[in-house]
Amino acid sequence: MKIVAVIMAGGSGTRLWPLSRSSHPKQFLKVNTENTLIQETVLRLKDLGIDSITTICNEEHRFFVAEQLKDINCKSEIILEPVGKNTAPAVALAALLNKEKEDDSLLLILSADHIIKENSIFIDSIKSAIKFAESGKLVTFGTQPNQAYTGFGYIKKGHHVGNGYKVEKFEEKPSSEVAEEFIKSGKYLWNSGIFLVKASKYLSELKKYRPDILEICEASIENKKHDLDFIRIDNDIFEKCPSDSIDYAVMEKTPDSVVILMEAGWSDVGSWKSVWEISKKDDNGNSSSSDVIFQNTTNTYVNSDTFVATIGIHNLVIVSTKDAILIADKESVQDVKLITEKLKLEDRTEHELHREVCRPWGKYDSVDVGDEFQVKRITVNPGAKLSLQKHKYRAEHWIVVSGTAKVTNDDKTYLVKKNESTYIPLGAIHSLENPEEEKLELIEVQSGSYLGEDDIERFEDIYGRT
Repeated sequence: MKIVAVIMAGGSGTRLWPLSRSSHPKQFLKVNTENTLIQETVLRLKDLGIDSITTICNEEHRFFVAEQLKDINCKSEIILEPVGKNTAPAVALAALLNKEKEDDSLLLILSADHIIKENSIFIDSIKSAIKFAESGKLVTFGTQPNQAYTGFGYIKKGHHVGNGYKVEKFEEKPSSEVAEEFIKSGKYLWNSGIFLVKASKYLSELKKYRPDILEICEASIENKKHDLDFIRIDNDIFEKCPSDSIDYAVMEKTPDSVVILMEAGWSDVGSWKSVWEISKKDDNGNSSSSDVIFQNTTNTYVNSDTFVATIGIHNLVIVSTKDAILIADKESVQDVKLITEKLKLEDRTEHELHREVCRPWGKYDSVDVGDEFQVKRITVNPGAKLSLQKHKYRAEHWIVVSGTAKVTNDDKTYLVKKNESTYIPLGAIHSLENPEEEKLELIEVQSGSYLGEDDIERFEDIYGRT
């Protein structure tokens, strides 16, 4: 029976702020890994014999997904969710897409932002569950807890079923007191969020227990459209779908759910404390992915864009980006979400955007902002093109520092080479393209009464943006 990997890449990733933000969440970052987390998720499947991959993400992150999968030569169907509705509807979309192909495959459901240290054990665990899934069991995988951690979900084990256990109950992120009781009982495993199910079996169980979800997902898939490399489901229909997890919608209700122990060094890297836990440490328990000197410092984690020196501190997390610094007691990092909530309430952008912002054509870094001016460093990938557009409130001056720019400026099209510049007047219809095989870098100086990113009227865009 064929196996289709279904990669869930729709998370917003605010728990690792300020490195992870809603516009660039942790699945697209390197977190103690050689590749980004979504790339690591795909690469660990190479010895499993996966027949195809389906990735599910939201509209905003579609180009991140496409680019990062392309970088590792991964071909994947990419389903775009117009709005997040948790895992039960997402898996239903993948199963229905599989059904359309008249191919009742096993679906290996994976989160795009988890870490697995022991890949061979991970592969063996999945292989051990294949016969279960082929026979109609819905399999999930649990990890033996070694502490009363409140940031993970838990699975209560029932009676033995082969080399696994009947799933009795799911518990979502308990209090520390409850987690302690779970550990003492010996009846609970950490919930890895990994599942192996036959597509048809999942759909039949969803029809029994959550027909409202299935009905809307069916209608959404029936009205899908293909857009470049993406599959767009019906927005208006899917927005009406109830939100629920596969755990509670199906796994906890069906008599055919099984949990198998998987001791593969799994972590959902759901907090800076968990990043510290899986990191390589010095003799004093300190860990860093940056240029750091630790002096009289213990059990501290540092992640910074610049050099950091610490003196006389203990049990801290220090994370520094170009526009934000987090300093937190390691035992309080779950409260990072309170910071992001405050940023939202104060209408600030640091919860959403980095100073350096990625776009489908490349990226830009807001180097300086002042009264009616802004300076950006813009990088355009080879062959990429910004939209044909105009601005109502600002003019732009472009200075090329490397590469060659092909510029459309109203009715003129011309090349601007290294150390040359051009001026885009307010209201001019313009575009920027990199015609070369190397990256184009330029400095953009904006001037005007309003410099927001929403001051764009697009006329043409190869990436389908409006």
